[in-house]
Amino acid sequence: MLKAKFVKKLPDFVLKVDLLVDKEILVLVGPSGSGKTTVLECISGFQKPDWGEIILGEKILFSSSKRINLPSYKRGIGYIFQEYALFNHLTVKDNILYGVKNLLKEEKEKQLNEILKQFDISHLAERYPVQLSGGERQRVAMARTLITKPHLLLLDEPLSAMDRKLRERLRKEIKELHGQWNIPFVLVTHCRCEAELGDKVFKAEKGEDKGETIMRFYQSA
Repeated sequence: MLKAKFVKKLPDFVLKVDLLVDKEILVLVGPSGSGKTTVLECISGFQKPDWGEIILGEKILFSSSKRINLPSYKRGIGYIFQEYALFNHLTVKDNILYGVKNLLKEEKEKQLNEILKQFDISHLAERYPVQLSGGERQRVAMARTLITKPHLLLLDEPLSAMDRKLRERLRKEIKELHGQWNIPFVLVTHCRCEAELGDKVFKAEKGEDKGETIMRFYQSA
């Protein structure tokens, strides 16, 4: 379970976040510039909140009162970036293995073959990212993230640059993937049509508080 309650001051507003996510898919919906990616970056450790607490399971990832701020690599979180962040000079196989550390070669190969099979990308193992379609790049990005066995998966606009047919297919795949891994997923999007992916949906809402512009995410009915 993820518990995230924090405040982050941004140039145009103060972002106030209060989320509770069990083994479900939480979707954050809001326009560009509403702080969606900042929420993910604070949870993952790429940004530091100004105040609050972030807990994953029994592990405190961030606590302003206890002065805890774990680095991103110690948080046990997978992050699918909007542009996938694949290394163009590495093959699919080497991209996936990039974050796998401290394993014998035989165990690495075993895990690689399992994840390639799960995502149906074994035939792409020796290709480079520039040789892949958008859907194939997304599968590689997910395989690279999930081979590390994270306790939480963050997805930043995973379907934004795809045509309607591919979006529909990948929405189904994300739901199936969540059922297989049984961990919390937090997905952000500017498109309300993606809200159907969520077990919970929170929408960005701007307001005022004591002269400050506030951005919050409220659960949609």
